[in-house]
Amino acid sequence: MRNETIGFIGLGNVGEKLAKNLLNNKKKLFIFDKNKKKYLKFKNKNTYNCNNLKEIANNCSIIITCLPSPKAVNNVIKSLSTNINNTHLWIEMSTTDKDEMLRLSKIFKKNGGNVLESPITGGEHRAFSGNISILCSGQKKNFKRAFPILSKIGHQILYCGKIGNASILKVITNYLASLNLIGIGESLAVAKKNGVDLGLTYKAIKISSGNSFVNETETKVILSGSYDVGFTMDLANKDISLFNKLGKKYNIPIDLGKIVNKKFIEGITKFGNRSFSTSIVKLIEKKCNIKMRAKNFPKKLVDYQPKQRAIEIK
Repeated sequence: MRNETIGFIGLGNVGEKLAKNLLNNKKKLFIFDKNKKKYLKFKNKNTYNCNNLKEIANNCSIIITCLPSPKAVNNVIKSLSTNINNTHLWIEMSTTDKDEMLRLSKIFKKNGGNVLESPITGGEHRAFSGNISILCSGQKKNFKRAFPILSKIGHQILYCGKIGNASILKVITNYLASLNLIGIGESLAVAKKNGVDLGLTYKAIKISSGNSFVNETETKVILSGSYDVGFTMDLANKDISLFNKLGKKYNIPIDLGKIVNKKFIEGITKFGNRSFSTSIVKLIEKKCNIKMRAKNFPKKLVDYQPKQRAIEIK
């Protein structure tokens, strides 16, 4: 492995955890965030706080972005582009629009830069433990170059082929999670109204054909009443909208996608953009005049597994 210098842009809820996992593995890290208060959480001797994006480009051969929206990614790449050369590899870990990813990758490549699309999936708790899953698209040589770095961040890593594929797959998985979340809310309401204990309901779903990753994680913080998944309503609806856009382009009848989008718009109107995505089940709680609660469920999700060795999924 070559001696790469790494720049990390975007220190939000997830970005902070990914960056700290690199530091935990003794990686020297140049960091940048518009909110300089984020730097207070990074006091490791291997951390270098950057005042601007030019410092990232000038000091780093690997540039990682983990940003909240396609607009934010666009602004960063436009600012970086004039300082990029053929030594640079951009690893994009946000959830973004496929068409934007293709457009921005062309801008980055214009001066010789290399690109690897690498959105993550699996929840904030797995970003913290280093067991997050990563979907990667781009040239295989860039995937191989990035793998030793991604292995410090994640566990299951899947190479998905050409640029754009990973964005499509990430949007699909996020859409399915939101769809499942609405179904879980309705299911818990049916159990509650029929007098079935919701702790028992969780266990029954977990051992059944109706189980899912969302049930095993997000149902827990719904039942505890915290709803804390570290992922917000506006971000969930952004991904649902991106999914519907992908379907509309090819005239696919995305009937459930339209319903989920409508539900999340209603949720945002009632509870706010920055409410947790799990708050969507509060819509049915309010309509049914119930609280979906059970004893002995956690307020926060924790991945108790130690960091797992990174593997490429074949």
